[in-house]
Amino acid sequence: MASEMKEPLIHITKRSFVSTTRAIVVRIVAVLIALVVSGIFAFLLIEKLSADPSRIFEFYGCFIEGVFSSSELVWTYFKDLAVLLCISLAVTPAFRMKFWNIGAEGQTLVGMLGAVSISFYLGGKLHPALLIVLMLIAAIIAGAVWAFIPAVFKAVWNTNETLFTLMMNYVATFLVNFVLLLWVPSGNALGVLDACRLPILGHQYLLIIIVAVLLTAFLCVYFKQSKQGYEISVVGESERTARYVGINVKKVVIRTMIISGILCGLTGFLIGAGLDHSITSDAIGGQGFTAIMVSWLAKFNPLFMVITAGLVIFLQTGAGQISETFDVQGAMPNIIVGIILFFIIGCEFFLNYEVHFRKSKKHAKGEAK
Repeated sequence: MASEMKEPLIHITKRSFVSTTRAIVVRIVAVLIALVVSGIFAFLLIEKLSADPSRIFEFYGCFIEGVFSSSELVWTYFKDLAVLLCISLAVTPAFRMKFWNIGAEGQTLVGMLGAVSISFYLGGKLHPALLIVLMLIAAIIAGAVWAFIPAVFKAVWNTNETLFTLMMNYVATFLVNFVLLLWVPSGNALGVLDACRLPILGHQYLLIIIVAVLLTAFLCVYFKQSKQGYEISVVGESERTARYVGINVKKVVIRTMIISGILCGLTGFLIGAGLDHSITSDAIGGQGFTAIMVSWLAKFNPLFMVITAGLVIFLQTGAGQISETFDVQGAMPNIIVGIILFFIIGCEFFLNYEVHFRKSKKHAKGEAK
């Protein structure tokens, strides 16, 4: 006699529909719970807070103070938001195609290297306007090439794009270190390059913010209104369907990754020519990986990315203020940010999926009657 199949204790099913109101409420509740849990965590581990529990409101106030306590901090916040948003927008075309480009860190870094290289070798020898144009071209080409390589391997030999693009990040880091050794054999830092500077429009960060706004608007139109945006969506839904309707999948994969690389290269140019005026191997600071989360939380929607990028930068800035206010060293402030993001990301699971528990035999019999 065949043994009876036992129903699993827990099984998960995808939700067919979640109302906008319910989604908003769930996300707000998740943020509130995250703030409570992070407050408890901070109370237990921050010595100055546990010694004086009344400072718990000061702890929460650090998130506001870190951004809005001065006009310069507000500008810095929007600058950081703009840079993270640009990288997030760069990975999004590939993500919408279900090509998991984890290489934005490296693509942005080599773009920055291309821009700074032009400044290093040609600075002072060309007109500043021509120099900036050449830096931009070099950055775009470098970023595009760095994205083109894994795209070709994926399209032709079906390699794993996640591992390939991830490894390209390390190659980019080693490449920058190698070039810096050539430029500065003594091993000291490269220093600031005076020729590597974007024009200032009112404020030193305004141009970068404007570029981020324009890129957001461009990708919104590109995804919704262009033929290429439609092809990306179809390939992302089903490669078989794309081939059936006559779309050249290999061409779309390569073209879309080149676009991602170009946008990463552009961001590298903005960082090199508009912010750092130099380069180090950790100049991107992990934002290429943070951008993955920003894009995913926004469900690959450029407009929503403004919100998710703003939230991430808000939390990171607050963590820095917590470290300063309570004299906390090490990774503790980042752990607090991690707790908050854990709840925010976790609520997305419950919005998309439903958890079912196995019913008891008694309950099942009652329903059968």
